[in-house]
Amino acid sequence: TDGVDPDSCTNTRIEDVHIVSGDDCVAVKSGWDEYGISYGMPTKQLVIRRLTCISPYSAMIALGSEMSGGIEDVRAEDITAINTESGIRIKTAMGRGGYVKDIYVRGMKMHTMKWAFWMDGNYGSHPDPHYDPKARPIITGINYRDIVAENVTMVAQLKGIPGNPFTGICISNATITMAPESKKEPWTCSDIHGITSGVTPQPCGMLPAETTTCHFPERSLPIEEVKFKKCIYRGSHA
Repeated sequence: TDGVDPDSCTNTRIEDVHIVSGDDCVAVKSGWDEYGISYGMPTKQLVIRRLTCISPYSAMIALGSEMSGGIEDVRAEDITAINTESGIRIKTAMGRGGYVKDIYVRGMKMHTMKWAFWMDGNYGSHPDPHYDPKARPIITGINYRDIVAENVTMVAQLKGIPGNPFTGICISNATITMAPESKKEPWTCSDIHGITSGVTPQPCGMLPAETTTCHFPERSLPIEEVKFKKCIYRGSHA
């Protein structure tokens, strides 16, 4: 029951959509374990704009869990989640291989959330017993900026893989307002490395504060220059 699943796609644009889903509103994928690794076709150069998501049991945008062919250069902006489990979620585990890198998000609004940020390095779930348990996924270059969230139960659950941490995480200009029944500890972090700037509540120690603005590419992708044709239908009624 995902909304839109770009899988092993290059140069794709998703915009001006309102999705109500029983699972992820947008789930970015590129193949599962040894099959995704052998096929080797990443999802890249993906633009997501003006997305509104309602998904009480899953994410506004999920990266994975089927990401073994790689996911890179994803640009999401002007996105809104309402009554949704999490904002951007990264799902992977040992045995997945592949990578998720160069992810850019700006202009995210969230209302009534369980988690604002969620990264999971222990997602498990393999298609069969033939996968390589030593296939390490690489998660790096994750950039979130210009974020407002309210009525949030927990700011973040960020869990990398022991011995294989998620790196290059950047969160800047983010204001999270907690729900009345929020968790006592708003951040849970393990096996991650990164920085934050202008983030409240105060992030975990693995994301120290620096004065910076997380990167968002200014150079457009080819798909952004494509002009859609508009169709108009006029009918007459007897």
